[in-house]
Amino acid sequence: MKKLLVVSVVCLSGLVTTAQNYDNIKNQLLFNKFEQAKTDFDKAFTNAKFASKAEAFILKTAIYAGLAMSDANKDKPVGMQLANEADAAFKKYREMDPEMKLVKDPVYQNGPVNLYSAFYSGGYEDYKTKSWQAGYDKLKKAVELSDILIAQKIFNSPLDTNVLILAAITAESSDNKEDAAKYYVRLADAKVDGDGFESVYRFLVSYYFGKKDIPNFEKYKTLGAQLYPKSEYFTFDKVDFAAGLATNFDDKVKAVEEILASDPDNFKANQVLGEIIYDTLNSEKEGAVLPANAADLEKRMVASFLKAASVRANYEIPFLYMGDHFINKAAKTNDARSAHAADMKARTKPGTMASKEDIAKRDMLDKKYGDDLDQAREPYEKAGAILADRASKEGGLELREKEQYKKVANYLSEIYGYKRVQAKSKPADQAKFQAEEKKWNEIYDSINAIKTLKKGHDAN
Repeated sequence: MKKLLVVSVVCLSGLVTTAQNYDNIKNQLLFNKFEQAKTDFDKAFTNAKFASKAEAFILKTAIYAGLAMSDANKDKPVGMQLANEADAAFKKYREMDPEMKLVKDPVYQNGPVNLYSAFYSGGYEDYKTKSWQAGYDKLKKAVELSDILIAQKIFNSPLDTNVLILAAITAESSDNKEDAAKYYVRLADAKVDGDGFESVYRFLVSYYFGKKDIPNFEKYKTLGAQLYPKSEYFTFDKVDFAAGLATNFDDKVKAVEEILASDPDNFKANQVLGEIIYDTLNSEKEGAVLPANAADLEKRMVASFLKAASVRANYEIPFLYMGDHFINKAAKTNDARSAHAADMKARTKPGTMASKEDIAKRDMLDKKYGDDLDQAREPYEKAGAILADRASKEGGLELREKEQYKKVANYLSEIYGYKRVQAKSKPADQAKFQAEEKKWNEIYDSINAIKTLKKGHDAN
């Protein structure tokens, strides 16, 4: 019976000693004696009973985080090493005490507060030096700690916008786009605004478009437009983003065609697709070469422009694009005609006939030139009819429209002039083509006359 009593007394003595150790070390924290507290804690922590309690880990958090933020250690590698050890201790504490009861203790709560400050300040320094990944590694921990401190009502603000925006930027810049989106969503859903926060909504609009999540794309575009009404960015629609975000021709075409797959009557998508292909087939870049599938692309371009024109009546732009494309094509054929004629002349002796092969090639190029011109004729005539109708109404044509009408009239005059020459063996056709040539010449002259008259009035 005496032995049992002795054992009980020894056990009780151990418990008292452990409790005294906690109190003694905790009292040292009250006076910011972090170094002494660490020495005593590290010694006490070798005791299994001392280290078996959740309190040991919140105590370690408070000591090591306090040391991390001390003047002697902050902004130095040892400070971040101490912060990481404090972070590991705090994670262990939360596992052992999910309700985090001890965080309410005024002494212990300084642990996660100092830990938050260490990761925030360290991450901010990395942000300033554009050390994106290192900064994000710290700031994502700061976000986690901030959320805990807000939930525990230690931080009064409902949202820590500063740490969230820094975490989002460093995540985005270190190519952790999925994590960046989570932080940006929290900021956007809280409708944060003001200088520096427009990028939140810009990122989400672009991000969700890339994910083909059109509902969220529209949601954050609408939010952005409400909070930043002067920003042009939020006026762009899904077609603009499809064409704008893709970096090469194939990706642009694919992105717009994906929109058309679900919305085939989308006017803008059809028009933009036609323009994308037009720019490739009529590239002005030095050394540009036609794609191997140019013939197929041409068909797709024409189909897109025709669809756009069918969706929006009395709109001349699709027809002007088609006319310009085939005029450009005719110009290239004409260059080939001229080159062949010069080469044929140089190789043919005076007084002799050109070879059958040369004549056949000449006739082939002449026919191709006529065919190219004729393909430009129909879209130009449709554009001309739209512009003529608009010119007859009150207000007339704007300056840009007059220039386009003048261009149409000029090309149609040339087209019918060539057709008249080619129809020399067919008097009826010649007369018809001559009448069309005359009509378009007169339209061209009338536009010029109006412009000349206006200049005279302006001068007066």
